[in-house]
Amino acid sequence: QLIVATEATKKGLDKAPEVADQLDLAKQSILARAYVQDYFKKNPIDEKTLTAEYDKVKASVSATEYKARHILVKQESEAKDIIAKLNKNPKAFEALAKEKSVDPGSKENGGDLGWFDPQGMVPEFGAALTKLEKGKFSAEPVKTNFGYHVILLEDSRPKQFPPLAEVKPMLEQQLQQQNLKKLLDDLKSKAKIVI
Repeated sequence: QLIVATEATKKGLDKAPEVADQLDLAKQSILARAYVQDYFKKNPIDEKTLTAEYDKVKASVSATEYKARHILVKQESEAKDIIAKLNKNPKAFEALAKEKSVDPGSKENGGDLGWFDPQGMVPEFGAALTKLEKGKFSAEPVKTNFGYHVILLEDSRPKQFPPLAEVKPMLEQQLQQQNLKKLLDDLKSKAKIVI
């Protein structure tokens, strides 16, 4: 590579416009990468900041996770009809989900959504779910932007949040990226950019 590059320079190819542009871009890229690495090295994330971020993330996550099924339909009348059928036979939930639900992700599994954090669902769904008793289904259709849901709460349990040691590398990287973005935004706002 060195020999060929030397020959290219002898031929003056480094002065050719398309090659010179690529050389400039490569130099910029290497310098920018060196600047970022130097910034990370000189601005490590301290334990206090990491712990504070961990506590913040932990507080934002629901203390409880839920296991539920749902049946999604387009019309409120359909949902009410399903609820009426479930009142007569609560064990028919899975069969009704397979037959009536328009949610492709859970339909074939009898409406099963598995274990999840309600905050990951649309607000109306999460709010209705947390009010249900274990083994009960929603007495009224739950309207969301997807349609009308009939929700069955199968179980709930305290959510196990991973210890700090386990998520420390990910949190550290996240905080470094946030700090870097602030720095780059600041540099950009001070720079005179001419296009």
